[in-house]
Amino acid sequence: MKLSDQFEQRFHAMINHYPTKRSVLVPSLLYAQDELGYLTDELIAEMAQRLDLTDLEIRNVISYYSMLTTQPRGKFNVQVCTNIACMLRGGEEILDHCKRKLGIGHKGTTRDGLFSLEEVECIGACSWAPAAQVNYDFHENLTPERMNEVLQDYRRKVHQQENC
Repeated sequence: MKLSDQFEQRFHAMINHYPTKRSVLVPSLLYAQDELGYLTDELIAEMAQRLDLTDLEIRNVISYYSMLTTQPRGKFNVQVCTNIACMLRGGEEILDHCKRKLGIGHKGTTRDGLFSLEEVECIGACSWAPAAQVNYDFHENLTPERMNEVLQDYRRKVHQQENC
């Protein structure tokens, strides 16, 4: 498996920075997922070899963190928080709105591959609930109307890239 030079530079900088190899597992998986779109069996085997871990140890870490996936996701992964603060301020309504608007359910991906949708436990934005995260961008104080704007902004970004 060939990962980018940028990945390799990050990996080697981290491996030399931390006292144990295992410490670089989560950031390495995130960087690889950003490159590949998801964590493949081939990548998992390679990371196990590089970090002196078993495939099972890596899969256990992947299953623990909601931001890691072994399935392809859309270009924009919409994570809607429904933890207590967000729930009390409309998080479940935002999730239901996204399901209707995108035509997919939890862990689903739109037919065009543009959006994936996930219900997540907490994204650490309780003071600005209800909140969602799209890839690495936070969106707070959401309403269904504001969520429509957020989704439209991401659609617009793709169309602008296609027209350049």
